[in-house]
Amino acid sequence: MATKSTQVARDRLIKDFRAVMHDAEELIKVTANQTGDKIGAVRARAEESLQEARRKLNEVESDLVDRAKAAAEVTDDLVHENPWQAVAIAAGVGFLLGMLTGRH
Repeated sequence: MATKSTQVARDRLIKDFRAVMHDAEELIKVTANQTGDKIGAVRARAEESLQEARRKLNEVESDLVDRAKAAAEVTDDLVHENPWQAVAIAAGVGFLLGMLTGRH
């Protein structure tokens, strides 16, 4: 199971990756009227790379959603199997948070 900071880092990475893809798409559009064999070849490679990157990003996002659902199911099962233990853990965490925020 991923920690909250790992999830935040993944979300930020996905967001940054989408921004790079968007910028690359814009660059391809802006240079569309440029002619020449070299720029055409570069544009074609960039478009292929963007398509592959988009496919991989969709796979990663799908995998993250599947993992999150699986983690939620496991948590739900554990809470249903041990409801009093879950209540005690939640109360303990709430108590600790209360103590920490009360000190500031």
